[in-house]
Amino acid sequence: MKQTILAGCPPIIRDFLTYSEIIKGKSSRSVQGYYLDLQTFFRYILSVRGLIENNIEFSDIDISPVDINLIKTITISDLYSYLVFCKDERGNNAATRARKTSTLRIFFKYLCNQTHQIETNPAEMLDSPKVKQSLPKHLTLENSFELLNAVDGPNKERDYCILVLFLNCGLRLSELCGLNLQSISSEGMLTVLGKGNKERVIYLNDACNEAIKAYLAVRPNDGIPVTDRNALFISRNHRRISNKTVQHIVKSYLEKAGLGDKGFSTHKLRHTAATLMYQHGNVDIRVLKDILGHANLGTTQIYTHISNAQIKNAIDSNPLAKAKKK
Repeated sequence: MKQTILAGCPPIIRDFLTYSEIIKGKSSRSVQGYYLDLQTFFRYILSVRGLIENNIEFSDIDISPVDINLIKTITISDLYSYLVFCKDERGNNAATRARKTSTLRIFFKYLCNQTHQIETNPAEMLDSPKVKQSLPKHLTLENSFELLNAVDGPNKERDYCILVLFLNCGLRLSELCGLNLQSISSEGMLTVLGKGNKERVIYLNDACNEAIKAYLAVRPNDGIPVTDRNALFISRNHRRISNKTVQHIVKSYLEKAGLGDKGFSTHKLRHTAATLMYQHGNVDIRVLKDILGHANLGTTQIYTHISNAQIKNAIDSNPLAKAKKK
């Protein structure tokens, strides 16, 4: 957890953030998100309760006075009023409000069920805004080959290996950057550290094994700091490759392949891997869940909707689709 968060954080929120990161295994990014959501919420509460001076800007409201006594006065009506404020005053869309609702649920559940600091949970019956489920954007099989064929340059073995792992294994960006030399077993298996520090093992196919072998043959070994010596992918500065660098690599090859204006990104490569496995490989949805490292099957089932959408489009494309009886 970043010290900047701890510095301006009320003890009761700081303890929740620490619990989320250390006990629940949430990533630093998730914990940062929790803090920002709670900061906005308690700025709203302090404001509507008249506990701040009138001339203070919303973004300057200090939430350090927040304590258990204030929290005990919060009702579900306050929570819904806050969500209305987020929609009308801050212009938050349904997805953002749904995320903030989730943060409030988790926070108040922690106070009620884990630490027993409050007797009743005001967020227990809090409904989440309905979010329109959009199908994940992905590259076609032809697009994927175009992207791989675009790889060239002094780091072509490394860059090609990165793209192959994205497109075949469905890795998250952080998972790929966190890979170590020891992540690859002699049996052709890849151990991945996913969300919540949960490990999963992915079988490496021939394309992955060949790409890794070609990259390891040219991977730098000298001038790497001790802290990064075990990293699989090394940057031109001889350090573990960063998320930002990988995003730049992917973006540059997407542009080179003529796919730069399609809205694709590193995460879309993960969607591509899942979609290709489901559509072309007839992979069972439960197996796909384990490969992607999803916590529940519901998250994975969005890929089944892609096929349904394609079926609908196929029917709609029939030249008789708009025929009408005279």
